[in-house]
Amino acid sequence: MINRRRFAASAPLLFGGAGAMPGCSPDPAAQSYETVARQTWRLGGVDGFEGAALGRELVRYATLAPSSHNTQCWKFSLDDKDQRNAITLMPDLSRRCPAVDPDDHHLFVSLGCAAENLTQAALAHGLMGDARFDTARDVVRVALEPARAQASALFKAMAQRQCTRGDYDAKPLSNEELGLLQRAGSSDDTRLLLLTDRAAMEQTLDYVVQGNTAQMADPAFVKELKAWIRFNGADAVRLRDGLYSASSGNPNIPAWLGNLAFERFFTPTGENDKYARQIRSSAGIAVFVGTTADKAHWVDVGRCYERFALQATALGIRNAFLNQPVEVASVRPQFATAIGLAGLRPDLVVRFGRGPTMPPSLRRPVQAVLV
Repeated sequence: MINRRRFAASAPLLFGGAGAMPGCSPDPAAQSYETVARQTWRLGGVDGFEGAALGRELVRYATLAPSSHNTQCWKFSLDDKDQRNAITLMPDLSRRCPAVDPDDHHLFVSLGCAAENLTQAALAHGLMGDARFDTARDVVRVALEPARAQASALFKAMAQRQCTRGDYDAKPLSNEELGLLQRAGSSDDTRLLLLTDRAAMEQTLDYVVQGNTAQMADPAFVKELKAWIRFNGADAVRLRDGLYSASSGNPNIPAWLGNLAFERFFTPTGENDKYARQIRSSAGIAVFVGTTADKAHWVDVGRCYERFALQATALGIRNAFLNQPVEVASVRPQFATAIGLAGLRPDLVVRFGRGPTMPPSLRRPVQAVLV
C-alpha cells in the first residue's frame, strides 16, 4: 500500500544537476507548496466546532491518513440531522490502483487508516467514535456519541505523521518503545510481528528484492506508479495528491525532466540497492497480518497500522512501507512461510527507526471528498 517509491536519486545528473536547470530552484510554485503543506498538516484547536463544521473538521483529520500512492481513495458522508451523529467512509473506486492493488486490499486498508484518524480526532473533540464495517455496502460507519474530550498523544502526533522514505540511523529501539509499538499495532483481529534480528531483516530484504524486481518488470505497474508521481511543488499543489518526489529526497524539477529521469534512472538495480540500504539503516521491520483475508479485516489492519504509525511518531520514530513481498501474489505465500505465517496472508510490511523529517505530501480539500 501506500507504497511510495522514488526514481533514482541520481536523476539530476541527467542534465548536470538540478541547480543548473531553469525552474529547479525555489520559485513561487515551490513557495506555495510550503504554504499549502503547513495548512494541510496543521493541528487545529479542539474548541468552537459543532454541527457540520465539526463533521468537516473530523473529515479533515481523516484525510491525513496514508493511502496507496497517496491516491486518497475515499469519500465521506456526514450522516443524520445535525451532521455529527455518524460519518460514513466509502471507497472511491475511481482512485483505485489496479496494477499494484488488483483486489483493492490496500484501498480498504487505507479506509481503516482514515477511520482510525477520525476516531482519534473525534475523541479529542469530545465524541466517542465506534467504527463498524458494513459488509452489505463495503463502507465503514463511525457512530459518534458524546464523551469526555481526550486529546491523546496519538491525536497530537497526527500532524507530524508521515511515511519517511529516507535512511534511518540504524540504532535499535528500547524494549519499552517496542512494547508500545506492539500494543498500538495489535488487536483481536490483527497480529503484529516486530522483526529486529538482523538475520530476519536480511531475509525480509530478499523478498522485498524479489517482489520489487517482479513489479518493475511489469509495464502496467510502472505506468501506474509514474502516473501518480508529482515531480515539482507546482504540480503537487495543483493536484493535491500523488507522490511528491521531494518527499523522497529528490529535487524539485519540471515534469518533463522528471519523466526523462524516471525513464533513465528508475531501474531494478538502483531500486533494489536503495531498499537494501534503507532496510539495513532501520531498527526493525513490522509485519501486520489479519486473522482473515477479507475487507473487514483489511480495514482493521489499517486501523492497527495507523495506531502504530501515530505511536511511532509520538516517540520520534519514523516508518515507511516495504510492501513488495505482499503485493506480488507469487511471492506472498513464500514470504508468509519464511516468517512463520504459513496459511495466512501478510497484509503490510513496514520498516521503522529514527531518521530525518521529509517534506510532507499534500491532501485534497475536504469539500473534494464529501458526498
